[in-house]
Amino acid sequence: MKTVTTTPSGKPRLTTSAMIASIASEGQRTRPAPFGHALVDLARARPEVLGMTADLGKYTDLHIFGKEFPDRYYQMGMAEQLLFGAASGLAAEGFMPFATTYAVFASRRAYDFIHQTIAEENRNVKIVGALPGLTSGYGPSHQAAEDLALFRAMPNMMVIDPCDAHEIGQAVPAIAAHDGPVYMRLLRGQVPLVLDEYDYRFELGKAKLIRDGNDVLVLSSGLLTMRALDAAKALADDGVDVGVLHVPTIKPLDSETILREAGRSGRLVVVAENHTLIGGLGEAVAGVLMRAGVHPTFRQIGLPDEFLDAGALPTLHDRYGISATAVASQIKGWL
Repeated sequence: MKTVTTTPSGKPRLTTSAMIASIASEGQRTRPAPFGHALVDLARARPEVLGMTADLGKYTDLHIFGKEFPDRYYQMGMAEQLLFGAASGLAAEGFMPFATTYAVFASRRAYDFIHQTIAEENRNVKIVGALPGLTSGYGPSHQAAEDLALFRAMPNMMVIDPCDAHEIGQAVPAIAAHDGPVYMRLLRGQVPLVLDEYDYRFELGKAKLIRDGNDVLVLSSGLLTMRALDAAKALADDGVDVGVLHVPTIKPLDSETILREAGRSGRLVVVAENHTLIGGLGEAVAGVLMRAGVHPTFRQIGLPDEFLDAGALPTLHDRYGISATAVASQIKGWL
């Protein structure tokens, strides 16, 4: 991350490059373009796999697939509705399109086309949305803070929110093995590596306990799982024992695992997500708990119900409470 000068407090002043910087912290291990490489590997064994995008091949890592399989790569231009309509038609003919764009354009601009031509027809299209939640500093036009709520509400649609490069690489063949439409959030570029340290294996529809803890249980998905793990390490220094349950499949939820872990008495239960507090993982988990009669002390960490600011991502993550430091601070305050 490039910096120039300093702020009055002595901290480096971030340039606009930090608005689209990698979410990796300084010194964190990363892997380049895990989605693009995983799709290439899948396509070598599955000739029906296609790559499609709406003028964002480079920015969804699909350009890697395009170089390897130019005859199976479709650049549809700045026309997201056309992208998903064409993907549906190709799926009807037996192909398996992976249609990529920014999460905002899939969830907002082309929602009705996905709803009518893909979900209602139960077509085997894999929708991959980059820049989910607050992973862009370019303001509300590029911040998909409500994508999970929208796609959770769509019948037939499976919804996936992977944590890191390790999980993305495993999720691509897993969603290909599922016969039906899938929406998967995408971290792209230099993506952090976290879960490989925990001998983690992605399973479609399954939540996994990454670390156990007696004081707090954090249920999280996507980017917030790596932040929850960092917060758990920091809180351990203060004598707070934090467990982290990673929930990468938002729909269908692994209710059995959630109820088992959240039902253990004496623990604060916190749901942390890179999404608005409305309609995402937090409210989905709350519904599961309430319907089952499980009533732990329950809190949520997520983005507020408002249009978010533009700016450098580290600043915005602190401001809206989803940095590792902010997650740890909120948990400690609740305790």
